[in-house]
Parts: sequence; structure tokens; C-alpha cells
Amino acid sequence: MNLQREKQNVAADDILGAIARGEDVHLSHCTITGSVNINRLLDPEEKFDTANLQLSKEENCTHITLTQELIFDNCLFEENVVFSGPWSDTDSISVKFEKDVLFNSSQFKGQLRFRKSIFNATAGFDGCDFAGVVTFKNAVINGEAKFRTVRFGGYTLMGSLVCHASARFTNSHFVKGITLDHAVFNSSVDFNGVYASSRSVPAFEQINFSGAKTGEDVSFWRFVTQASHDAGYYLLAGDSFYRERCANLRQKFRGTDYYSLNKKQKLARCLSGIRLIPEFVFGKLLFGYGERPVNVLIASAFTILICAFFYAMPGALNHPGLQTEPSFGEGLYFSTITFTTIGYGEIYPNPQTFIRYLAMAEGIAGAILVALFVVCLAKRFSRG
Repeated sequence: MNLQREKQNVAADDILGAIARGEDVHLSHCTITGSVNINRLLDPEEKFDTANLQLSKEENCTHITLTQELIFDNCLFEENVVFSGPWSDTDSISVKFEKDVLFNSSQFKGQLRFRKSIFNATAGFDGCDFAGVVTFKNAVINGEAKFRTVRFGGYTLMGSLVCHASARFTNSHFVKGITLDHAVFNSSVDFNGVYASSRSVPAFEQINFSGAKTGEDVSFWRFVTQASHDAGYYLLAGDSFYRERCANLRQKFRGTDYYSLNKKQKLARCLSGIRLIPEFVFGKLLFGYGERPVNVLIASAFTILICAFFYAMPGALNHPGLQTEPSFGEGLYFSTITFTTIGYGEIYPNPQTFIRYLAMAEGIAGAILVALFVVCLAKRFSRG
């Protein structure tokens, strides 16, 4: 017998009792009174029948396996919803959900805690409104993770979260920020339209996207860029913008469906990516999308030095009124004034050699690189 209610007040004790008996829970437009706390099932002072509850112990952790569906549609939870250990010993309980766990369009006045939980099916929280702390730290979601159009009003802790299937955070709002340190996303991920308020910047130390080679992480870096800019962390905003553009380039080159293609389709996709070579060379490597002025300096120094070697060759330069043996110093001097388009005129390339064409090319390269360097500096120091 399952617990099914619609538009009623339901006590947390009734829900916990149904969970202990292994019954499916289907509630729609209900108000849940009391704390739905899985720890109460393990409290000997509580009067729940746990004979059908699947329990196993491993060192200091109790593993609970729930084989039923838990579906809460547009419900209101007046107190905490806890499927993990207490704050005093957060790793003492691990809950495994074998079937769908759906809380779509529900409101939570208290905390929501799924620390160290394992979801073998869908974890659905689309349209939810969380007023308190939400934690999925060390949780593993093997099915789809759905957090679309969610309002996270409190701190959101998702450090070391592992998502093996798609993870969707589309159009969600993080009021006090989100922690994603050491989180792992092994499939598609969507942070499009996500935003943060209260000057909160997401924490993402050592975050990992297995689809980074195909640009799956582009929407996440766009979110970080916007959040960092709004909070005034312009250096972080610049770095995340560079990562976003690099991810976008990878996405255009391979596409998010790259690994589902056969060999011929992959080859065709790579050949079509030849059109992206100018962006790769000039946009990423040379210009750094406006965020790597050092790259421009390195390219400039390399150009000057390479040209200097050619200018130092016998007969490469003419120096009227002065008979000197060619030297690298003289070649470096001429290369520098040519690169910077100064051109004093006391030395000029031999018109009977290819050196004059080299000087022409270096002058054009110099004008371009100097302009790129100025643009990079202007962008970095005028941001905000």
C-alpha cells in the first residue's frame, strides 16, 4: 500500500513511516508538517517499524537503501528535509535511492540535505524554491540531475558532487552562492541563464568536466564570468572569459555530439574545423581573446629575434658611408626599428635580396601586434 495524497496536510511521521515500510510516496500540492529527517528512523526512541528498511553498516557509516519512488509535486515543506547524517556527524549516514526522487515545483522553508546520498535514477528539483541551506556534498547522481529554474535562497553546497548523467541548472538563481569544489560532471551540463546575486561568486576549485574537450563547460564559465564581473572580481572575470571562449572554440570544432559519431563523421567534422584555424592562431594563441597580453609580447619578441638573424646575414643590409661586417647587433637594431615602424633610414635592406620583403612583412606584423597589445591592456585595465 502506497502513500498517496493530494491537497492535504501530511505529517512528516506519515512520510517516514511509509519510507520505513518500503512504500512509494506520491504527494501533490500538499503541505508537509514536521521534519522529514531520515535520522529519526534510526532513533530507538522513535516508534517506526523499520523491519523492512534495508540497512548495512560500514565502519562509522550506516547505509540505507530505499527501493521506492519518492515524488513530491508542488508541495510545501515547513521544516527540514534531511537524508544524511546530522550536522554533528554528517558522514554517519549514506542513503541510496534506487528509483526516481522528484521534488518538482516544491517549496522548502528549512534545509534540504542529501550529503553523501546516491541517486541511481532521476534526481528532480525543477522549479523548487529553497529558503535554507541546500547540500549535495559528496553525493553521486547516476541518473539525470535536474535543477532548472530553481531559487537557492541559502548557501548551496555541492562540493565533490558527481553527476554521471546530464546535469541541468538552466535559469537557476543562487542568492548566496554555490560551492562546486572538486565536483565532477561526466556528461552534458547546462548552466545557461544561471545567475548569482548578493555579490556571490561560485567556488569551483578543481572542478572537472569530462566533456571539456567538446566544449560542454562553456555555459559554466559564462556563469562564472558574469558572477565575477558583477561582484567586482575583474581578474577572475577575465580568466573565466578566456576559458569560456576556449570552450566555445572546442564546441565549434567538435560539437557536443562528437563522441557519438562514427569514424567517417568524426573525420569530416575535423576537416570542417579547418575554418577555425585563424581563430585558434590569432584569437586564442596570439591574442588570448584579449586576456593574455603576455602572449603578444612573446610573439613580438620572437618576431624581432627571428628577423634579426636574417638581417645579420652578409649582404642583407646596406649602411651608406660605413663599411662594417654584418653583426647580430646590427640586425637586431634594424629589426627593432622596422618592427616598431620607426625606420630612421640610416640602414635599409638590400633591394637585390628577399630581405626587403621580409622587412615589409615585419613592419606589417609589428603594426598589428602593437595594436593587439594596446587593445589587451585597455581591455584588462578598463574592465568594470
